[in-house]
Amino acid sequence: MALYRFRVTFEDYDDVMREIDVKSNQTFEDLHRAIHQSTGYNPEFSSSFYISNDQWTKGEEITYLPNQKRKDRGISLMSNVKLLSFIDDPHQKFYYTFNFDRPFDFHVELMKIILNDTPGTTYPAVIKSVGEAPKQFGNVFTPTATAAPDEDFDFLNEMAFNPEDAEDFSEVTDVETDLPEEKAEEEEDDEFGNEFSDDEGFEDDDKPHRGGDDY
Repeated sequence: MALYRFRVTFEDYDDVMREIDVKSNQTFEDLHRAIHQSTGYNPEFSSSFYISNDQWTKGEEITYLPNQKRKDRGISLMSNVKLLSFIDDPHQKFYYTFNFDRPFDFHVELMKIILNDTPGTTYPAVIKSVGEAPKQFGNVFTPTATAAPDEDFDFLNEMAFNPEDAEDFSEVTDVETDLPEEKAEEEEDDEFGNEFSDDEGFEDDDKPHRGGDDY
């Protein structure tokens, strides 16, 4: 039985590559599962292969766990389609999207056709693995709780405040708040002192002088 040797690469991770041998009469689902045997991902997510040209343009789709829209369109299922049905080029390419909800995109390219399989080998077989696949859900942020912005906001916790520093914190606060008051009192005393001293001076100058010559 002839073997197809595919090179599988992530579209967004150039340093990760797998080479997988698959029998020509095996299905696209067999290849789908072999890819995720090599990445460590759970394969049970809706995914599709697309027949592609040299520019990785998506053509006919072959799907796994289709949604209702794909079912209504009558898209072929991976489990029903053998690889040899779509191999008409010695460098046939397939664009592959795994898990439509949180997708990884792959380029799958036929590297060579091997005329005879190796006795005792279970196929599909991963024959070469380069680089570590990114975590399946490692780039997705899942919030554990959502709170209203102004509710129960703990300022001290947010600032990583240490309760043992409370005493020092209060002492600094007292010093800073007392200084302006003392200064204010001094300024108030000076202000009234100056006013009174000025008034006394005016009273002395404004007193009428009655001399004997005027009367």
